[in-house]
Amino acid sequence: MAKTLVEFKNLKTYFHTGEGVVKAVNDVSFKIKEGETVCVVGESGCGKSVTAMSLMRLIPNPPGKIEGGEILFQGKDILKLSEDEMRHIRGNDVSVIFQEPMTSLNPVFRIGDQICEAIILHQKLTKQEAEKKAIDVLKIIGIPRAEEIMQCFPHELSGGMRQRVMIAMAVCCNPKLLIADEPTTALDVTIQAQILDLMRDIKKKLNTSIMFITHDLGVVAEMADYIVVMYAGKVIEEAPVEELFKNPLHPYTKGLLKSKPVLTEKADRLYSIPGQVPYPIGMPDNCYFSSRCDKCKAKCKDVQPELKYVNDRHKVACWLYEEGK
Repeated sequence: MAKTLVEFKNLKTYFHTGEGVVKAVNDVSFKIKEGETVCVVGESGCGKSVTAMSLMRLIPNPPGKIEGGEILFQGKDILKLSEDEMRHIRGNDVSVIFQEPMTSLNPVFRIGDQICEAIILHQKLTKQEAEKKAIDVLKIIGIPRAEEIMQCFPHELSGGMRQRVMIAMAVCCNPKLLIADEPTTALDVTIQAQILDLMRDIKKKLNTSIMFITHDLGVVAEMADYIVVMYAGKVIEEAPVEELFKNPLHPYTKGLLKSKPVLTEKADRLYSIPGQVPYPIGMPDNCYFSSRCDKCKAKCKDVQPELKYVNDRHKVACWLYEEGK
């Protein structure tokens, strides 16, 4: 049985604003095992990226602050590590592929210099050795003319090529965990498919765990081993991918799946979940989804449900399943 690589335990990350406190991540707990792809799914603003950035300790302070909980990486609580220890983990043991490569790559440095920087820093290689490794990584990633690409600036490459460069930078030190923050959002469908194939190959070759952040359920179906569904800063359902697609339990998860277009069905309009996410400041003590839920009961408007097992493979936070396990 695979060991647990990362475990979030009751993580709380808040942002203190002039209007009040935004509980962006509010008591979140889940695990990522070695060699596993965990997809974190939810609408924009639900806390997906903040959870990942909390793991990297990259929350801007002020206004953000990790208020409580633990993040165990290989059994160590990274929230208790020094900044020097975190610098060794970032880019080495844990790497990130960001959503928009054009804003993530430095426009005034050549591609080769940006890849080599991480290799020299973490693997203590010479400039020549780092350049050789960078070229090898670019070739593995599927970039033709790797030697020429090393001399290019980011604006000289296409969006798909820039995203491949971002992946090369992320995997050049053989990380144990790869955080992919909506890495295919800005790409067309053909390039998106190539990037997903590439990430599956990397996972297989390096046995890298992947925390894949997305709102695209088509990507989830292709990539995930396990799914964590977030809503308004909380985990409201989690299960293996086959279980969740076959038997979604939370009304919000059902709404997300229903919102996905199906080619074999004809409809005048795509389904959308009614209502809006609650205002993030001064969140209520009841179920955050109650105002949008057609299954809402009296209890839903009074008490926040806990995330509980309903069977050996499936957790849900919903009063429709209050007996739990």
